[in-house]
Amino acid sequence: MLNIHNLSVSFSGEYLFENVTFRIGAGDRVGLVGKNGAGKSTMLKLLSGEFEPDTGTIAVEKALKIGFLRQDIEFIPGRTVLEEAYQAFVEIKQIEGQLERVNKELTERTDYESEEYSLLIEKLSDLTHHYEIIGGYSYEGNAERVLIGLGFKREEFGNLTETFSGGWRMRIELAKLLLQDNDVLLLDEPTNHLDIESIIWLEQFLKTYPGAVVIISHDKMFLDNVTNRTIEISLGKIYDFNKPYSEYLVLREELREMQLAAQKNQAKKIEETEKLIEKFRYKATKASMAQSLIKKLDKVERIEVDEDDNAVMNISFPVSIDPGRVVIEIENVTKSFGEKTIFKDIDLLVERGTKLAFVGQNGQGKSTMIKAIIDEFEYDGNIKLGHNVQIGYFAQNQADYLDGEKTLLDTMLDAATDGNRIKVRDMLGAFLFRGDDVEKKVKVLSGGERNRLALCKMLLSPINVLLMDEPTNHLDIKSKNVLKRALANFKGTLVLVSHDRDFLQGLTDLVYEFKDQRIKEYLGDINYFLEERNAQNMREIEKKTPEVEVKAVVVEEKKTQTLSYEEQKKQKSMQNRLSKVESEINDLEKKIAKEDELLAADYEKMVNDTNFFANYEKKKKRIEELMQEWEDISGELM
Repeated sequence: MLNIHNLSVSFSGEYLFENVTFRIGAGDRVGLVGKNGAGKSTMLKLLSGEFEPDTGTIAVEKALKIGFLRQDIEFIPGRTVLEEAYQAFVEIKQIEGQLERVNKELTERTDYESEEYSLLIEKLSDLTHHYEIIGGYSYEGNAERVLIGLGFKREEFGNLTETFSGGWRMRIELAKLLLQDNDVLLLDEPTNHLDIESIIWLEQFLKTYPGAVVIISHDKMFLDNVTNRTIEISLGKIYDFNKPYSEYLVLREELREMQLAAQKNQAKKIEETEKLIEKFRYKATKASMAQSLIKKLDKVERIEVDEDDNAVMNISFPVSIDPGRVVIEIENVTKSFGEKTIFKDIDLLVERGTKLAFVGQNGQGKSTMIKAIIDEFEYDGNIKLGHNVQIGYFAQNQADYLDGEKTLLDTMLDAATDGNRIKVRDMLGAFLFRGDDVEKKVKVLSGGERNRLALCKMLLSPINVLLMDEPTNHLDIKSKNVLKRALANFKGTLVLVSHDRDFLQGLTDLVYEFKDQRIKEYLGDINYFLEERNAQNMREIEKKTPEVEVKAVVVEEKKTQTLSYEEQKKQKSMQNRLSKVESEINDLEKKIAKEDELLAADYEKMVNDTNFFANYEKKKKRIEELMQEWEDISGELM
């Protein structure tokens, strides 16, 4: 399928990899691994044809279709989730348009006996037959199946894509890719924004995928469950084994040990030969023997041991000042989004020096609670920060807050203070950004490198309480271990959201499980929590109960199947309108809220402004109209 021969790529005169050769065949499910910045994402861009190599060739079979899931994606605004997913079916949508035009022309014509009418009927028959062959009558059901598998609810299908976070938009892009009839899938960290249910669904999908798959991931369990081959990029070379990741690590270490033993044995023999040469070199009777030994030694091919890239971050989180005994006090806190309550009447006391983990299924409120603590949105109840508390917050999408057009150095200098500005280059060096690396623009960094930069930037502010939401996303395994050691040595207070058992092990001494709008305390580490819950791993905890969801999906599918094409089209149009109405109501409510603030601040001035009150009342009347429209549409959709 893909033949890669003597591939080389360099940046700023340094080779990312050099003279790399391998082949991707049908049925290969390759885990592409290596340190952040080793060249994994660049390799995928080369395989997709997005980049050209400096030297070497990539031979592609004729008519081979390659699908590429990038880390950075862009959507055209104004499309719903379903409409965006349907973009995967280019040919089907083209034929739908042709069918619509032919049907329209047939209804308008009355010359039923003419040759032109007969030709239209024949064209309609051909189009309909081709439409059926390429899956025209099943693509909508397939799209819904994949979207549900990746965590979307049916009621969200009509929502505009721009109303979703970057992680959910990544799921839509992944759905489009899986729906296309590709021969090769190139997936750059596909699990970063997926919950456990969606990861398990994706694993099953990829296991039965007939084409080839190349996956960049730092999720060991995902790689072990999906891949049958591992290619590591390290120090410009590749190491290729027909084994999943964990088995590959064992073989790689065994190979290195064998190389070390062979090298040691060879070195001993060379040393013995050199001694003989020295002994015989100056004896006339032995001179010819010495020359023979020298020639023999020159021909010996020295055994080399594969280098291991052991460069790691040098990271520590110094405590700024000592806070009071209680650092966070949460009393009767409730948070709802619309009619959905995330958690209710939560009480929690966090004392100085505590290291605790928030665990549980996605959507149960772990990240929401952390955002409430940093006062990112309104909630009911009280959250008080203790005396001298200085919070460092690392969000799931922390790297997204970086300006892609700035250099690494400018990013740090802009965030630095007079007291630490002179340390910026040293700090970047500690995070493996050295020499000319600091002049790179943020947008060219890999996901892992951006996370490292975000961590480095966070250290410019004084910290004694760390709130970290999935900090290991995009980080390679060695970087995860370095971060874990740094957090273990942190003398302050740590609140950590993670689903990575290996990362949590030995790091926290208190676990809070978020479930059914409540939290439950476990006075022990993550292993104790799993024992108490009688679970082997975090996947078992985070899995939802599938029976209820599957039944709901079946009922909905049956309901959809009873609708005609025209009815489905009308329903889709109504869902789009409903989404637009909701968006307009939301915008107007925000504007009215601002105008209410102006009224409260200076009522006398505003009361004399006739235009202000006219516009104010106009907005309120418009909201009433929209609310009525919303009720009408919702009633018809039920």
